[in-house]
This record gives sequence, C-alpha cells and structure tokens, in this order.
Amino acid sequence: MGEIEEALDRAGHQHFTKAPPKTLKGQIGFLIRRLGSAKAVAAEIGVTTDSVNRYRRDARKHARPDVAARIHSAVTSRWQPQVRRRRQQQAATTGGITVETRARFGYTAPIGTSDDNRLRRLTVHLPPAYAQRLFDAHNAGADDQELRGIIADGFKDVYFQDSGTRAIGLSDVQLTDIDYLNLDC
Repeated sequence: MGEIEEALDRAGHQHFTKAPPKTLKGQIGFLIRRLGSAKAVAAEIGVTTDSVNRYRRDARKHARPDVAARIHSAVTSRWQPQVRRRRQQQAATTGGITVETRARFGYTAPIGTSDDNRLRRLTVHLPPAYAQRLFDAHNAGADDQELRGIIADGFKDVYFQDSGTRAIGLSDVQLTDIDYLNLDC
C-alpha cells in the first residue's frame, strides 16, 4: 500500500463515530459477523480456523504481533463503511480535501525560471473536483503513482498557479520523495 492510500485510510478512520473493538475477542467476533465464518476470518488474517476459534472463546487472550496487526487492519477497513462513504461524498461534492505534506515538488516551466525539484512543506485545500477524482481513482484500484498525479494536478492548479492567476506557463507538476502526507476530508 502506498503513502497516499494509507493517508486515505487514515482520513477515513478519523471520522468514526464509535471506536472499533479493542479486545482480541471483540475484534474476532466483529470479523466473524462481517465475513460469515471462522474459516473466512482465518483465511483473511492468515491463521488456522482453530486459532480463530480460540480467540473467539477467549482461550487465547493475545495474538502474535504480526497477526494482531492483520486483525486490526481487517477490522478498521470494515468498520463503519457508511460513515466513511458519507464523509467522502461530502468532500467530493461540497467540502473538498485538505492535503498536508512534506515532499519534493518539481515541474516543467518556461526557460529562465527555477524548475528544480525542491523539498516543500505545504498544506493546501483542494476543491471538491480533486477530491472526487482522488476517491474515484482509489475506489477503482488506481496505483500510488496515479493518486500522486491527481494530488500534483491539484497542487499545480491551487497552489502554484493560484487558480489561473499566476505561473500560467507552468506544466507537469511532479510529487516525489514524500516525507509524510496527511489528508483531511
């Protein structure tokens, strides 16, 4: 999973109205209800069906760290999907999305201007159209490079060109070497 996909997942988790289960027994119970059987949960998290049943009965109170991380990931990815969808819909229609990042930006510009890649720390609010493009691409299974391109296009339009009022000759903004990236819907 790339940096932008992780940031989209974190942004979705920020708006949960209720916290997901914290205990191992509670998490396994939730997964069994969602996936339908202990066998399906076992296949999802990479353990045996017997292990899943032990977790469910509370015979094992703690999972190995790698298994616990997979369980946590499986639970949070399925927790409150309607809340996440509603938040994405709001961002894509009226609210837009705020991107905070520290990354290297480069661009193609007319001769005589500085087009060298440089590390920048930016917080930019992108309009709903870019949020819609980002969510649509993410839901369609786009790779991290495509998602970076959408965010770079948004930065080009909103930050570098100020919605068409400056840097008109600027084209092909590139987002590379992401140090960190946070999204807020």
